[in-house]
Amino acid sequence: MSGIVDKGELAVQLKHNGYNCSQAVLCAFVDEVGLSEAQLKQVGACFGGGMGCMEGTCGALVAAEILTGLKKYAGRPILGDARALHQAFTEKCGASICKELKGRDTGKVLCECDDCVRNAANLVK
Repeated sequence: MSGIVDKGELAVQLKHNGYNCSQAVLCAFVDEVGLSEAQLKQVGACFGGGMGCMEGTCGALVAAEILTGLKKYAGRPILGDARALHQAFTEKCGASICKELKGRDTGKVLCECDDCVRNAANLVK
């Protein structure tokens, strides 16, 4: 197993070292996407706490969608990949909206941030 990196665990480590959820997932793939770590951090900077400060899509899922585009786009739409990723994340985490995942309005946490980050990174193909 030497040399093999678990992207989900790497993303969680990054999250615990000053990266927001989106940046952590993006930067876990720095070796695969042709952008620098600084560029990936910039791309994910607005998605900590989800889109719109918890009102929209989980930042980790946003990062996974961005990575899917960076890794798979070849001049044709890849909306099927985006849909499959969204569905798989929702099945694993219980929702895709940050405030629902965190239980902001209900008091019931569906998925902790570390698990959202881990799941999102592990879903990137």
